[in-house]
Amino acid sequence: MTITYDQLRRAMPNASPLNCERYIDYLNAAMQSHGINTPMRIAHFLAQIAWESGSLKYTEEIASGKAYEGRRSLGNTQKGDGVRFKGRGLIQLTGRANYRAYGAAVGMDFCVDEQWKLLSEPRWATDSAAWFWQTHGLNERADRDEHTIITRVINGSTVTAKKRLPCLRAAKIALGLIKG
Repeated sequence: MTITYDQLRRAMPNASPLNCERYIDYLNAAMQSHGINTPMRIAHFLAQIAWESGSLKYTEEIASGKAYEGRRSLGNTQKGDGVRFKGRGLIQLTGRANYRAYGAAVGMDFCVDEQWKLLSEPRWATDSAAWFWQTHGLNERADRDEHTIITRVINGSTVTAKKRLPCLRAAKIALGLIKG
């Protein structure tokens, strides 16, 4: 299943028309590649990326990334890793370990020569988000409509789960899962 530009606009009413145009093809390709292919999976995915990216506005964490310096749980073992491997992409992939794992999956090394910056570009921002989604079992969570658990996996906390519900509602309406 693919989504139309109009569905994306309805799912993310705060996204600019230009960003919807810029991302629609990348979203459809990434979702297809990573099994995000049913209305429920797509609705949950769109809701989460709407929240994480400010409705396709941000593909790089606003904070400097210094808070991630030395975080071994993220694979940040070298000086400067926190800033280099701060959240990027539509789901804000964070940490050397995640950049390395994603790179291995797509045959690229995002840990050298400032390649990490590519994750802020639409193609990689979208695909890395869909890759993270699939590799963390979120398709199955979406099938069960487990919004709070999906939020915890993506964010590490459930603090913003309720705040994300309007994004999920908009996406479900856009995809015909519920009436508006």
